[in-house]
Amino acid sequence: MRPPAGREGGRRRRRRWAAGAMAESNADWMGSLPAALRSYPLSNLAIPGSHDSFSYWVDEKSPVGPDQATAIKRLARISLVKKIMKKWSVTQNLTFKEQLEGGIRYFDLRVSSKPGEIGHEIYFIHGLFGIKVWEGLKEINTFLEQHPKEVVFLDFNHFYAMNDSHHFFLIDRIHSAFGSKLCSVECVEYVTLQYMWEKKHQVLIFYHYPLYQEYSFLWPGNKMPAPWANTTNVHKLLQFLETTLEERSRYGTFHVSQAILTPQVKTIARHLIRGLKNTLVHRNLPMILNWVKAQKPGVMGVNIITSDFVELVDFAATVIALNDLLLEEDESATKS
Repeated sequence: MRPPAGREGGRRRRRRWAAGAMAESNADWMGSLPAALRSYPLSNLAIPGSHDSFSYWVDEKSPVGPDQATAIKRLARISLVKKIMKKWSVTQNLTFKEQLEGGIRYFDLRVSSKPGEIGHEIYFIHGLFGIKVWEGLKEINTFLEQHPKEVVFLDFNHFYAMNDSHHFFLIDRIHSAFGSKLCSVECVEYVTLQYMWEKKHQVLIFYHYPLYQEYSFLWPGNKMPAPWANTTNVHKLLQFLETTLEERSRYGTFHVSQAILTPQVKTIARHLIRGLKNTLVHRNLPMILNWVKAQKPGVMGVNIITSDFVELVDFAATVIALNDLLLEEDESATKS
């Protein structure tokens, strides 16, 4: 899945250490939730997710993706440009398996065909092409086989260079990977852990393309709104997260709080070599994590929270711990 290389080996060792530190007791966190929370709608629980979840590996040798402007595609003929693109395209260090073991349960997925390639193979994409989607789906399914009480949300929200035949191919791949684990579209409030366990479902697929209407196991994209702040300013981001939480639908949808900063063209121009992690993520993650710690799940609270480089701080454990507040709320309601 990932080509070996000298420097890559060192990165892998550091990544494995980070993944081990992150995963202490999160691989089965859903199955370990107190009984009282198993009947809560999943839309009311706090669930950690990752942004551009698949971008832990991108292929510098492949063509630039169709999600990029023509000017970037021309520039990328220079090999150094692709190396710089990689520094800004990679938003995660951990593989799907490592993220899952660390407690991540929502995956933000952008996919594309490779223009000029024969057949209908679909790849993950973020500026540069990543691994084949099929490889990622198999990796996720292997984890689910070993952890039958864990539930994942796969949000296919951007499609590039894909016609209907590509979509049919991808949807068939999704069905082949997960089969009976796929949860059919249902009233959001009915979907609890208990509901999923009784039906032996583990996967909810959100598909932001009209063909979702033809398949019972594809949830419409509007059931998974993910407002995007599109800012480099952490204070503006946190204000945006507050505002969009206040506006979230009380019933009928899940909700993604994208706790991420987005580089602008001038950001990249000023910090070409430093990349996303060193320019925006490292220095702002502590403030973002403090915002997460101050949140509360529930009907009008947070639901899914996503981050870049989920292993850099205790992100997943912090989000999961918010669910304890629901128990405190239940206890105080009982006492009164």
